[in-house]
Amino acid sequence: MTGINRLRQTALGAAAFGLAAGAASMASAEEINVGVATAQTGYLAPYDQPSLAGLRMAIDEINAKGGLGGKYKVNLMIKDTRTDTAQTVTVAQELIDAGAKIMLTPCDADPTISVGQLTGPLGIPTITLCGTAPVLVVAGGDTVFGAYPGDNIAATAVADFAISEGKKTAYLLVSPDSTYTANLPEYFGKVFEAKGGKVVGRGSFTMGQPDFSAEITNIKGLAEQPDLIMTAAYEPDFPAFVQQLRAAGVTIPVYGADAIGTPTVKALGSLVDGTVYTSAGYASPGSKLEAFNEAFTKYAGHAPESTYEANGYEIGYILDAAVAAAGSDDPKAIRDGIAGLKDFEGVTGKITYAGTNRMPVRPVVLMRYEGGEPKYIATITPDPAEVPEP
Repeated sequence: MTGINRLRQTALGAAAFGLAAGAASMASAEEINVGVATAQTGYLAPYDQPSLAGLRMAIDEINAKGGLGGKYKVNLMIKDTRTDTAQTVTVAQELIDAGAKIMLTPCDADPTISVGQLTGPLGIPTITLCGTAPVLVVAGGDTVFGAYPGDNIAATAVADFAISEGKKTAYLLVSPDSTYTANLPEYFGKVFEAKGGKVVGRGSFTMGQPDFSAEITNIKGLAEQPDLIMTAAYEPDFPAFVQQLRAAGVTIPVYGADAIGTPTVKALGSLVDGTVYTSAGYASPGSKLEAFNEAFTKYAGHAPESTYEANGYEIGYILDAAVAAAGSDDPKAIRDGIAGLKDFEGVTGKITYAGTNRMPVRPVVLMRYEGGEPKYIATITPDPAEVPEP
């Protein structure tokens, strides 16, 4: 992370982060509609809403400086998907009909892929707020982009760390109900075994199930107790699983990914001590992310809950840079502008789309809960040769 001086003013100027693509007077700004199909309710809301809050902050700043590319004032059109894929498609179509030239989708691959079937033929660039399944850019089509570290990259970073800690065996807990919960643990397993580790068992759960007793019985009955349990379960499943696991006397550490870096999981206190997870950034002293966190607190009246706010903020400036590169509000030109970004200076580090399949190259931060608090472990950029294919 590149250090900068802390901001001293309530208003956060994009230039302080080096993200501005230019400025023009508001009087000369044209308008561009940005559709936001986001979960305001349902189990995706704890992820979508922080991302949306960061995006709003960025758009307020960008509009104050003349709009995207210094020319196009953003009109955010926001509709609730209710954490339902069919509803996401419905509201996405409504946003397209209302003139959206850019589309933002929920923090999940499945609804994003479905929206991509609508936006792709129209050339409308589509960015998932914090969806991480790398398959989303394959199945979603040529206009779909990720923004957060991909599941295969995050899983590789966690596996690298587990091996470095001397972990030799792992149990994978998956759910077929989403690409995130199904594939991320398997990516981990591939890398873990390629580096000499051994997967000693696999279990499955249904998202939203309240009872994990059968899975816990299976784990306790393993002939070889694993050094760790790897899962991509998130709220409400992860808290339920961990609480029941510890109540059953199982002390095996549970590893996960970005979706457990939340206030709800942190509130479990000592129950999650030893849990490793990933993040898009770490607010080290003097870093851009620390400065962002301070400025966001002044903007929103409360501190960020996670790095999802920073990610949403970065998406705003990715669009700003892409529109500046496009030199117009033509959706296809903006799509190409995003695809061509290289070493974009975000608040969490450099972000690159150029030369990728539209999942960005960016560092992965590893965190671990200790004493009921998230503690920084390391920042890792995995070797691309070791990252499993989607």
